[in-house]
Amino acid sequence: MTLVLALIDCDNFYASCERVFQPRLESQPVAVLSNNDGCVIARSNEAKALGIPMGAPAFQYRGIFWRHGVKLFSPNFELYGDMSDRVMATLRPFTEQMEIYSIDEAFALLPGLPEEEHESYGQAIRSAVLKHTGIPVSVGIAPTKTLAKIALELIKQTPAKTGVLAIGRLPNLDAQLAGLSVRKVWGIGHAFTARLERLGIRTVQDLKHADLRQVRRILPVNGFRTAMELNGRSCLPLTALDAPCKSVICSRSFSRAVRTFGELSEAVAAFAARAAEKLRKEHRTATILQVFVETNRFKERDWYANVKAVVLPRSTNYTPDLLAAAQEALQHLFIPGRNYKRAGVLLSELQNDSSGQPDLFGETSAGALERRSQLMKTMDAINQRYGQGTARFLAEGTVQPWRMKRLLKSPAYTTQLAEIPVARC
Repeated sequence: MTLVLALIDCDNFYASCERVFQPRLESQPVAVLSNNDGCVIARSNEAKALGIPMGAPAFQYRGIFWRHGVKLFSPNFELYGDMSDRVMATLRPFTEQMEIYSIDEAFALLPGLPEEEHESYGQAIRSAVLKHTGIPVSVGIAPTKTLAKIALELIKQTPAKTGVLAIGRLPNLDAQLAGLSVRKVWGIGHAFTARLERLGIRTVQDLKHADLRQVRRILPVNGFRTAMELNGRSCLPLTALDAPCKSVICSRSFSRAVRTFGELSEAVAAFAARAAEKLRKEHRTATILQVFVETNRFKERDWYANVKAVVLPRSTNYTPDLLAAAQEALQHLFIPGRNYKRAGVLLSELQNDSSGQPDLFGETSAGALERRSQLMKTMDAINQRYGQGTARFLAEGTVQPWRMKRLLKSPAYTTQLAEIPVARC
């Protein structure tokens, strides 16, 4: 039996999250800005219709924002992450196997249904997600991941958009593919598009019917598999939902240049603490910690970027141990007189959490390890209930003037007790 996949994609996800808690914004242009309110990273359909491109520098479009009443938001990643979790939880009952591809996309294996029922099943998914989360989604259904992506592209081009398209139900698929540029194919970037076009492969239909031996000489292995998937041959299997993460990173740009070691140290400590929290959420520990710093490549004539790795004595997710390692790494990276624009912490060589198991040659007793674990659980519980950063280590700083600028951020409606919406009669 041929497998059938559904790709569920949240429509204009960041903008849709903002609308869930501010329904008055429905049908109004909405745009979400990047860190430090620099560039547009999400747009509602109304904002797209105004000609506001993705990545547009906000200062260049102030006139359009003002003339058309575009509602702007700073990024509220806490809200978006929580809403993503809610969407994915809603999808799980519809499938036995699911791959969360990104914060707003997931592939799902559909049950064995007759082809004529695929679209109605997709509509059921769409209705459930909208009912339980308020987020509109589009559903592309096909026998391969690449064709499911193509289905979503075709949905966007449909004037009377229903939000669901089953590739197998299209009577004129090749004609539809002839209207899509080859750059719309998943995994075909700008450089490969140019190479394919030089051979006369300009549309998705051209790539589908191209000589695969010729395609193999142009595209890497995954690109070749993508071409095969256009012909309905599945080459990209689903990744298990519970596949363990291979690394954890926390990185931010600063709201202004950071010049002193003290401020840079606070920032790196805060990033290490946040990465440790992510580790514990995944029930993982890290063996290697890396710190990286960078000056502003657009303003600094002598641009500086560097990274330092520290091998930890034992695999851990205990924040104080990671803070100490981060400070050790930063000592090797900091150069006085530089204007640092960005920094981050990467944790790698991850293992399953064994925080309650002492190592053979370690000096920490089992009782001490248990106390460490309980301390971290308590801190995480406090921050989960009252908001990230409510309980933190002094090394992370108290004022944190380097924090990224988010002057237009909406409340943390779902993750901070003090900001939960209140219904009044």
